[in-house]
Amino acid sequence: MARLFGTDGVRGVANIDLTADLALKLSVAAAHVLGEAGAFSDKRPRAIVGRDTRISGSFLKAAVCAGLASAGVDVVDVDVVPTPGLAHLVASEKFDLGVMLSASHNPMPDNGIKFFQRGGVKLDDAIEDEIERQLDAKWQLPTGAKVGDITYDDTLLGKYIEYLAESLNGESLKGLRVVLDGANGSSSYTAVPAFEKAGAEVIGINVEPNGLNINDNAGSTHIDGLRKAVIENGADAGFAMDGDADRCLAVDAEGNVVDGDQIMAILALALKSQGKLHGDTLVATIMSNLGLKLAMKANGISIDQTKVGDRYVLESMQANGFTLGGEQSGHVIISEYANTGDGVLTALHVAAAMVRQGKPLAELASVMKQLPQVLINVPNVDKLRASLDPEITQAVTSANQELGGTGRVVLRPSGTEPLVRVMVEAPTQEKADEVAHRLAELVAERLAL
Repeated sequence: MARLFGTDGVRGVANIDLTADLALKLSVAAAHVLGEAGAFSDKRPRAIVGRDTRISGSFLKAAVCAGLASAGVDVVDVDVVPTPGLAHLVASEKFDLGVMLSASHNPMPDNGIKFFQRGGVKLDDAIEDEIERQLDAKWQLPTGAKVGDITYDDTLLGKYIEYLAESLNGESLKGLRVVLDGANGSSSYTAVPAFEKAGAEVIGINVEPNGLNINDNAGSTHIDGLRKAVIENGADAGFAMDGDADRCLAVDAEGNVVDGDQIMAILALALKSQGKLHGDTLVATIMSNLGLKLAMKANGISIDQTKVGDRYVLESMQANGFTLGGEQSGHVIISEYANTGDGVLTALHVAAAMVRQGKPLAELASVMKQLPQVLINVPNVDKLRASLDPEITQAVTSANQELGGTGRVVLRPSGTEPLVRVMVEAPTQEKADEVAHRLAELVAERLAL
């Protein structure tokens, strides 16, 4: 049986894969497992629960709140909130547990559940495995005054917005015109006010969620609308979040996309110049462009490489005291301020670097030259056999030998979707296309369901 938890919690189609019953069971099991592991305070445990703007978030949130309260946990419901906002509030308001209902950048019919423990950090694999193992356990539930209460607090989102603006430590964005794309998701209520508090002139797009339009031709996975809006409004830059605002991509004044690797390069150099880049090291995953490593090396910065997933980036950062890490997709963690990727926080600090250095975004991003990269998602395959098939393994080895030191191949199963990702970097776009499509065809043939 496949593991229920992926690289970013439990995800699936709401009401089919992720039902109210499963949400309730996960919440009850999480409360008991964390309690037995000593992860709760001695007092009555407190949890904060939030969701993104998907219509299914309401019934799933109700199930989670019910499950936690039935296990003796007092619940504070904040309703719509960015994932990093919930993680921040777990830490700042000293909750024992946080539960977020979101499928991030996935389509609207999907949803997911992710848990945060004290300090606002995601659960490690061992705790997730234990929750899964105990999913159908017959717990002795509390009664009477020992059951949990459920309350709603509409002030906490405002505290998070204040924290975002204050993270600039008094630096002003006055004179900067930006377009912000909220993906009709959680940042619809946080991005614009945070930038306005910092002094920027702001144009917001895709900030009118209706439960159905999250990530619908909007946000970081559909960036053409932002590119158009930046040019039409004569903006200095644009920033696009995904549905739960834990990632950010940017667009310069000419409409060129600035991806997560380039954003990390900009922030790494900015932090180094301020003496805040611990160990002169940036943490990035195996999917980051080889050009990032070359650019950082040229500027005296090392790359600590991890497997894909911002949780693994954070693990390396915490284990080694590193201050910056992230993913090409736009998950960027600035450890001085957050324990998880925060799209709006990232955007604010890129904007601050522009103002501080007096340079346009395009110039800041030019520090890194990206190698041509092709990423092909191969669907409808048995992703668990991707690393076991001898023909695929040999083909990847041969392709890496063919590219030598001028490129590379990464083939890996998705942690959140039923597909295999084939990523190829090469000296030319034509070579990258050729190798990627060749390998993708082999994967589709060998691993077909």
